[in-house]
Amino acid sequence: MRYLPFAIAALMGAAPALAQAPQIGERHLDVVPRTPAEAARIATVTAPTTDFAAPEPFEANQGGAGTVRRRSDAQAFSLPKSNLSFAQGAEFSVGNGLFERLWVTAPASTIASDGLGPMFNTRSCQDCHIKDGRGHAPAGPDDDAGSLVVRLGIPLMSDPATRADLERYLGADPDPVYGHQFSDNAIPGVAAEGQVSVEWIEAETVDLPGGERVTLRRPHWTLRDLGHGPMDPATRISPRVAPQMIGLGLVEAIPADDILAHADPDDEDGDGISGRAHLVWSPEYQAEMLGRFGVRATTPTLRQQAADAFNADIGLASPLRPDPAGDCTPAQAGCRDAPHGMDDEQGGFEVSQQSLDLVTFYTRNLAVPRRDAVDDPQVLRGKQLFYEARCTACHVPKFVTHRLDETRAEDSFQLVWPYSDFLLHDMGPGLADGLPAGQADGSEWRTAPLWGIGLTQEVSGHRQFLHDGRARSLSEAILWHGGEAQAARDHFAALNAENRAAIIAFLESL
Repeated sequence: MRYLPFAIAALMGAAPALAQAPQIGERHLDVVPRTPAEAARIATVTAPTTDFAAPEPFEANQGGAGTVRRRSDAQAFSLPKSNLSFAQGAEFSVGNGLFERLWVTAPASTIASDGLGPMFNTRSCQDCHIKDGRGHAPAGPDDDAGSLVVRLGIPLMSDPATRADLERYLGADPDPVYGHQFSDNAIPGVAAEGQVSVEWIEAETVDLPGGERVTLRRPHWTLRDLGHGPMDPATRISPRVAPQMIGLGLVEAIPADDILAHADPDDEDGDGISGRAHLVWSPEYQAEMLGRFGVRATTPTLRQQAADAFNADIGLASPLRPDPAGDCTPAQAGCRDAPHGMDDEQGGFEVSQQSLDLVTFYTRNLAVPRRDAVDDPQVLRGKQLFYEARCTACHVPKFVTHRLDETRAEDSFQLVWPYSDFLLHDMGPGLADGLPAGQADGSEWRTAPLWGIGLTQEVSGHRQFLHDGRARSLSEAILWHGGEAQAARDHFAALNAENRAAIIAFLESL
């Protein structure tokens, strides 16, 4: 993977005027352009290290100035950034209340909380993102779907021909009856779409040097008890567990050009890594933007992500997703005719603009915890091995965010360590689900950020990784890597037990 020079804002000194014509990916930000001198500095600061004898400067503060102390309990991902003002802290608390709000069926006396459904997956944001951490997959065929959603779609047979095609949710035709997302709950009087069931199958046993044996499990998903008739046989399904929520505002503030600098879609350097940027249509800004969020980078901004989740997961209308029937299709007449909570006091929606903005502010400002044991010899050795395996070709260690105006001062000019390039990569047939999303095909996934991964057990009460929770350990997650990551996976699998443990110790420190 090529490491092209990035721009970096100076830590000190006067800032130039605000940009008047934001570039692709920056329409959501008021950006202060970088000078040539600042660009030279970022090339130095973000260049890959070659010294593994000691931690790099500021490496422990992986969330920049907003990094918070590392906790070993379930609250580790629920803290506000440490650099928020007092007023912002209050706004964060109100947003947290809305994130935890349990929505009820309309009509209700609490007009600010009604409008649930008609079909839905959950009643609150917190029900999926428990303690702002990762969700979990069902344990077996009869287990509740928990914090998992199932996306649906019929793959398009050709590239989108029109702007309307590009705007389609997830870039695939919906199932004619069940739409783009499977809803396993519904309000009284409306039939739920059915239930999600999984059978875990032993897919492969991997024998590693030193006598360790790792068994990989593969999910076999079934949508059963369908409440609205048969599903189109061409419909593909893609189950995903809810991701952790930390550091999202910092990701939103990374310059698009710095992400694009890592893209090599035609693998011109011949290293086998061909990350692709996902350019998506933003209904919020009526423009093409860089996708940053979601397992296939289908969403460009956190406000859009919040609106999409309110609509598809809870069945709520907002200014960006104004349909109160959520994902109900025209074939589901009972769902589309059900009561809704649209109200003038909410701006004519179920989720007002103010509420949407408060939830966006909350999700934008969940802090990244401080790194652990950055100077531990085993962790430093694991970091070196992580680099030598070329895991950093996709899991890019560090970026510097844009210099922003005073409205986003907490995210302005921060050296951050997400360990992701936020690009699409072909991960091979083992992880493919066959459901395209916009420009991403069914085997491509956005590189997942790794910060906070060592606290998964403490926050979520489990150790399930990858998009569908199939991996029960970090070793399993690595061994599922294929496609562009096959060489890195094989490098890990060939290491002796001591060196594998060092890589795991490094990941646990994040």
